[in-house]
Amino acid sequence: MKQKVLMVMVAILAGFMFLAVGVLTATDVPEQVTIENTGYKKDKKGPVKLAHKKHSAEYKVACTECHHEYKDGKNVWKEGDPVKKCSECHNPKKKEGKVLKLQNAYHKNCKSCHKKLVKAGKGKAPFKKCSQCHQKKKK
Repeated sequence: MKQKVLMVMVAILAGFMFLAVGVLTATDVPEQVTIENTGYKKDKKGPVKLAHKKHSAEYKVACTECHHEYKDGKNVWKEGDPVKKCSECHNPKKKEGKVLKLQNAYHKNCKSCHKKLVKAGKGKAPFKKCSQCHQKKKK
């Protein structure tokens, strides 16, 4: 009888351990991220609503495809590291050294990925018309 109780207790403890590890390592990915056009010399287009969770979960886009922290030319950012605002490194008004201007960084990353998918016949990812990603600008 004591052995059965001990086995049940061990099983419950193991279950809690797995649950705790799952909770501690899970990343909280927002459903959607709105990329605002703030800081530019002229705000010509409306914001872009990025289906963040869909890109990470459904499309299996690695976090490091967008999130990065370069040291010695290598991306050292890893899942769980703090996510900085893109504008902390990418100036919206001008290119600084090898660091692209904010708008160019967004466009290069998003559009080049979408072009590759379309070229490979893996979907209809928008990249040609501004209005496919940008919402109408509020007046």
